[in-house]
Amino acid sequence: MGITKLALHFAAPFPKVDSFKRYLFVGPHPDDIEIGAGATVAALAAKGRSICFLVCTDGRYGTNNLKDDVSEKDLIAIRKDEAVRSAAALGVTDVRFLGLSDGGFYDQNELVKQIASVISSFQPDVIFAPDPAPASECHIDHLNVGKAVRTLAVNASNPGIMKKLGAEPCPLQAVAFYMTARPNVYMKTTGFLKKQLDAIFANHLSQYPEGCSDRNAIQLYLKLRAADFGLRSFHITAEGFRMLGTTHMHCLPEAGL
Repeated sequence: MGITKLALHFAAPFPKVDSFKRYLFVGPHPDDIEIGAGATVAALAAKGRSICFLVCTDGRYGTNNLKDDVSEKDLIAIRKDEAVRSAAALGVTDVRFLGLSDGGFYDQNELVKQIASVISSFQPDVIFAPDPAPASECHIDHLNVGKAVRTLAVNASNPGIMKKLGAEPCPLQAVAFYMTARPNVYMKTTGFLKKQLDAIFANHLSQYPEGCSDRNAIQLYLKLRAADFGLRSFHITAEGFRMLGTTHMHCLPEAGL
């Protein structure tokens, strides 16, 4: 560990995942929050934290595992219902939808404005979103949502910028990126992995029906990821996030190491 990184570790430590009261989880599609952070959500809900889910797109093109022809309108309704039921299984009842088109068919500035509106309304202490900068991510919605949240995280408390976006400022304390290859904090999820798996695979059946290869592959991945992050953090299972406090978000490149 270099001297600068060591100094950062002591002078500006990364926040702990469970140190906040109000959590906003932002997902590009109706099942992403559960896959990226479902066990963490269940653990936080059990602690009585205030949690809001924001689903940005309607998932109308998530048809890879559907055997029968389903119209876009019907699939939007199906996936919205699945998202509400899955969130409830994790202990979350505040689920909001932007209703933007799956596949990146929306204006990025409009995405930022709409997320800003929810931040203004819910006033979270921390926002969770997909990592906007993993080398392997190719889905435009994941990249767009991650970038939008990254932009808003550093500007949420700025009255002038939020006013430009038609929103009220929020004294945000941190942002945490899930689906990241470079976690710097871990959340103990021992006892909550089953809740995560049940929330996904008992509810998001339009995406993961019985017998589809994705269902088995993602179940195995989530179990192995939980065990890996658990080993890294000295727990049985855990989830990892790239978290940045307000000190880390600007002009501090070592925070990304």
